[in-house]
Amino acid sequence: MQRQILRSLLGSTLCVGLLIGFSSCDKESDSLGPDSTVSAEDNADAEADDAASYEYVDAAAPEDPGRAGALNPDDQRILFGCATRTYNVSTRTLTIDFGPNGCVGRDGKLRRGQLVAVFTGQHRQVGSTVVVTLVNFSVNGNPRTGTRTITWIAPNVHTVDVQNASVVTATGTATWTAQRTVTQTAGVGTRTIQDDLYSISGSAAGTNRKGVSYTATIQQPLVKKFQAGCARHFISGTLQITTSREKTLLLNYDPAGTQACDNIASVTINGRTRTIQLR
Repeated sequence: MQRQILRSLLGSTLCVGLLIGFSSCDKESDSLGPDSTVSAEDNADAEADDAASYEYVDAAAPEDPGRAGALNPDDQRILFGCATRTYNVSTRTLTIDFGPNGCVGRDGKLRRGQLVAVFTGQHRQVGSTVVVTLVNFSVNGNPRTGTRTITWIAPNVHTVDVQNASVVTATGTATWTAQRTVTQTAGVGTRTIQDDLYSISGSAAGTNRKGVSYTATIQQPLVKKFQAGCARHFISGTLQITTSREKTLLLNYDPAGTQACDNIASVTINGRTRTIQLR
């Protein structure tokens, strides 16, 4: 159960960019120009695949790094039928191999190559890390590179650090780095997830496939609540994307200041703010 909660959280943490996908089909997005739209799309794609890659690693991670161990049925469903798992106890290295022909995962994407993860210490315990490297890896035929490091810095706090990441597409190559800190602020001592509350901070920076650099910064911590009706969107927090050509978009998940469990947010573009509904 805890692994499933973590995956859901990591997915929302790393995929904050997905929620600004509305800009590509909104008339007012024209004021941003293609640079900001492409940067938003590239940031969303990058972080979505980071989340998916970690889901595979977390599912295949050994409970005890000193032993190979068997996977539980939930984790087996994520891996088996799409990838093979190998764990080297002496080096604490996990290899998830999608094969040269690849396979289609639960998200409908075709992956080829390997995810190689090296563990230090007990996974998800304070002081432990897992470093994930992509080896001859591609998604839907687009080669990807980079290293992802997840570090547990406190009993309920972990960081996610993405370095030297890139994806090659038919329209250009996007590169990026990202840093996130995830803190559980409520529900730590209970068995239910309904009272769990998380706070996410951090930033990302990169160059989109058109060669324009950008930054994506969480200005106010993004808050995730797992209460029924709340888990789909953040209940508060702001995210800003700025390109090197001085185009800026600010997404506010709680324009009313109530932390309501809804899909209402606001977007500020060139000083103009309006309310939107997140898809």
